This record gives sequence, C-alpha cells and structure tokens, in this order.
Amino acid sequence: QVQLVESGGGLVQAGDSLRLSCAASGRTFSTYTVGWFRQAPGKEREFVAATSWIGGSRNYADSVKGRFTISRDNSKDTVYLQMNSLKPEDTAVYYCATTRKVYGSQISEYDYWGQGTQVTVSS
Repeated sequence: QVQLVESGGGLVQAGDSLRLSCAASGRTFSTYTVGWFRQAPGKEREFVAATSWIGGSRNYADSVKGRFTISRDNSKDTVYLQMNSLKPEDTAVYYCATTRKVYGSQISEYDYWGQGTQVTVSS
C-alpha cells in the first residue's frame, strides 16, 4: 500500500553533513508517523528519529540529539533527515519506515520499510 525510497547517502568525513530523503508513494494517507532507523554491520537495527505527518512532532534517539533534524514536506510526501557533525559511529544503512501510530520507536510498530541508503563516515 505504501512505497518508500531513501536517497542521499554517501561517503563523507567526520564533521561533515548529509541530508537523507525518504519519498513516499501509494496510500500515504493511511500512515501517521514516519521514522528513521539505522543498522551497522554486526549490530541490531536502532531507532534514530520520527515525525508525524500531521502536527510535525519530532522525537530523537539520545545518540543523535543536537546533531540530526527530521522534517517533512507534506505536499511532496517526503521526509528528510539532516545529519550534521557526523561521526564514524554514525556509519550504517539508514532506513525510513511508516506506522499508523501517533509515535513509534520500535521496529515492530512500523508497517512499511524502504530499501535503505548507505552512510559511511570516515575518521
């Protein structure tokens, strides 16, 4: 019902910035919240940030507070993740996902997922 496509990943140096995009299509009106998750090799997938289509509330993992900003453009059905002051430990595949919940930080709460985009931060 919902298709998600991430873009904007790449190779950068520590301290640089990147902006990821998540373009949604299909029955986007059936979702309420869009979240960003990331997964590094050998590690579990972890919550990064989430925002609601209506109201624009924002929530962040402690590890990215003050550095990452999530935003959305409802007219384009697109959610962004602005990543500043990147660190090597931010290296991971980043995924966007949607849920009908008002807020969700757990993988099991999300219904649709994108294919992911690789972010690599060198030291």
